[in-house]
Amino acid sequence: MGRFNPNTSSIFQKSLAVCDISTAVSSYFATESSLVRLTKFAPLRYEIALSLVNDANLIPKSVTEVLTSDSKEQRVYQLSLINIRLKNLLSYCNGLEKDGVKEKEYVNLLRAEIKSFKRSFKAWRKSLR
Repeated sequence: MGRFNPNTSSIFQKSLAVCDISTAVSSYFATESSLVRLTKFAPLRYEIALSLVNDANLIPKSVTEVLTSDSKEQRVYQLSLINIRLKNLLSYCNGLEKDGVKEKEYVNLLRAEIKSFKRSFKAWRKSLR
């Protein structure tokens, strides 16, 4: 598996889509909160947006690691990390919603993309066994 090009994998492309949407949504909410610094919720929203970007950026890296690794233990470890990060992303969506964002359509779009990736991820994970 060491010489596989991850760019040709559909799961890698879907992980990049999740990453792009997460970055767009978090930058929108982080920018909005930086304009309204007088509210007490702005720092929390900024932290959620930052965590959203960080976890979303780590998913394509983990997918690449799974695709290119020769070690079964390393692949299993990275697969578990991807699963944890997907749960975190859904939690961040819930956090943004509970923080009182008015544009819930963006959060729902991100949530739908994460769930779509999660379904594809589960099927891909089973095919690796």
